[in-house]
Amino acid sequence: MMANVDVLNLNGDRVGSIELSDTVFGADQVNEALLWEAVKHYRASLRQGTHKTKSRTEVAGSGKKLWKQKGTGRARIGSVRSPLWRHGYTVHGPQPRSYDYAFPRKKLLGALRSALAAKLADGKLTIVDSLEIKEGKTKLYRAALSKLNVTRTALLVENGKTLSQGLLLGARNLKGVELVLNNEVHPYDLLRYERAIFSAAAIEQLTEALEKSVSKRRLAAQTEAV
Repeated sequence: MMANVDVLNLNGDRVGSIELSDTVFGADQVNEALLWEAVKHYRASLRQGTHKTKSRTEVAGSGKKLWKQKGTGRARIGSVRSPLWRHGYTVHGPQPRSYDYAFPRKKLLGALRSALAAKLADGKLTIVDSLEIKEGKTKLYRAALSKLNVTRTALLVENGKTLSQGLLLGARNLKGVELVLNNEVHPYDLLRYERAIFSAAAIEQLTEALEKSVSKRRLAAQTEAV
């Protein structure tokens, strides 16, 4: 079963239609738990992990024992660098590290299908015949987005083969708008922006790739069952 979606031009006029496969855009494809996992992984990979506290060897100060162990009536202390003292080192403090971790490609593609299906179900997915404008000027793209009823933020998705310098120049300074290629779009991008605007070429190529991944998964499952 296919969902029939209108294809618009940058003036907001209907110029055709396109059929979107339920394998990718069906309502049963939305998996909120998987979307949460994908967003968590994406945000973890963005963390710099440059936090650091000084260890015992990095804190300034002598290592000499301040007073004898017994007989003074004072607490035992071995060094001014003790973590119990002011300016001492931190015990088990954070050290530079990477927060990135492995995330299965099958899960990522599943989350991408969920994000696309959710956008379509919410009426926030728009398909245009082309994202190209004769002059790559920001004000022209802003006017085009207004005609497409973009009032807040938008994600523009284009096919790498049809991406032009004019589109790059015209979209790069638009506030609340990001331009990505169809083979680079992430579920986090689709959830972060209110509207997703795909060129017809981009949505067709992305849908084909996602359908292939589903077919391979089903074939693998059938093979294991046998």
